[in-house]
Amino acid sequence: MSYDAKDLLSRRNEIMKKSVGIDYDNFENDGIGFDYDKMMNASGYTLADVRTIQQHSMVGNTPLIELENLTRYARKFAKAGFGARIFLKDEAANLSGSFKARRAAVSIHKAKELGYKGVVAATSGNYGAAIAALAAKAGLKCIIVQECFDSNNVAQPEILEKARACEAYGAEVLQLSVGPELFYTFLNVLDETGYFNASLYSPYGIMGIETLGYEIVDEMRHKVNKDPDVVICTNAGGGNLTGTARGVKKAGASETLIYGASVDLQGLHMASDNDFNRKSFTTGHTGFGMPFATNPDRSDVPRSAARPMRYMDKYFTVNQGSVFFITEALTVLEGLERGPAGNTSLAVAFKIAQTMREDETIVVQETEYTGAGKHHQPQLSFAKRNGINLHFGNPFSEKPGKDIVFPESANDIAIKDVDLDRIRLSYIKRFKDNNLTDSDKAFLMVELRVSEEKIDALLRQTQ
Repeated sequence: MSYDAKDLLSRRNEIMKKSVGIDYDNFENDGIGFDYDKMMNASGYTLADVRTIQQHSMVGNTPLIELENLTRYARKFAKAGFGARIFLKDEAANLSGSFKARRAAVSIHKAKELGYKGVVAATSGNYGAAIAALAAKAGLKCIIVQECFDSNNVAQPEILEKARACEAYGAEVLQLSVGPELFYTFLNVLDETGYFNASLYSPYGIMGIETLGYEIVDEMRHKVNKDPDVVICTNAGGGNLTGTARGVKKAGASETLIYGASVDLQGLHMASDNDFNRKSFTTGHTGFGMPFATNPDRSDVPRSAARPMRYMDKYFTVNQGSVFFITEALTVLEGLERGPAGNTSLAVAFKIAQTMREDETIVVQETEYTGAGKHHQPQLSFAKRNGINLHFGNPFSEKPGKDIVFPESANDIAIKDVDLDRIRLSYIKRFKDNNLTDSDKAFLMVELRVSEEKIDALLRQTQ
């Protein structure tokens, strides 16, 4: 192995292009922009192709469940005539137990098609298990690079559970401490092995989720004879929301609103050794959601196919205690014991439903499997061992890394409506010293879903 970090990082783009089978230079424009749609269409796969690939891999066509008991519960706190019907897409039914299997199925198929002997993925979450499971099915070798523990060698129970799952499927798991070594190690493994980069942020990863959005619309039309009014997606790196939204639009549901939801971990730095084990959620939180919304291309490919700001109508955050509360409610009211990520969206949906009419519908777009370290009880026990104070009270008073505050009543579940213009401003600040051309502004208008006048107003705020 080469330990010359400078040499390795200088060849970053070369390694990335070779490992994912895409020449990103073909999509670059002059200036800051690139042709996103051309990149997505260049894969050569249609939506029908992706559905066929997934069906062959025991992925997709998961149940869409109406949460009748949870809807009735929400209506207890709504005014007369309000309380939208809440539906749940049960992605835990996929091979490997999460929607990430949709992304993995397409990436593994592409790796096999291009003749790679193995795949590599950098992930501490469900995607590792999905890649490992689908690689095993395809007969490919698999290496998962996982940011696992702090400098005291203490690892989160949820991450350890993911490592167990990956190894059960036959993958080799490289466990690292939090910090910059993750990307270096990942890049080095790609360079040394010549394996396929099964990136979450490639076009293949996003196309795999388009089927999820498409299925939601199709099933809602059969169940309630109309398109969903709102679809809520748990948001981290942005791929979940991007792929779902694209699938919803491909199904022709142009009026369906797409909302993002993240656990509020404001104040905790995801690359901090001190903060790493002071959070109780390893995905679906603002530590990923905010940075990736303001700079999508911070990923492991030259241009990320996850562009959440292109599709997000609203963005909500919810405190940790509220997500744990709704996790319990889902279990005891609906008999569904599911993991924390999808319940982030469910907590937001529960609150938003109370502001919508009874004849409207809201779809929580995914669930994930639970058990072992992924279950909320081990997570809460781990929090207590790390000095986190657990108590009931006002969820808005929660200070991430210091306490977890549970609502005393479902009526007290706390969500916040994020100002999307604040995210847009952070996005544009990266280019405040650029002499932006008309072409650059046209790119930003699509990227941030705003007018040219709005782009100019945001630019003036950066001065």
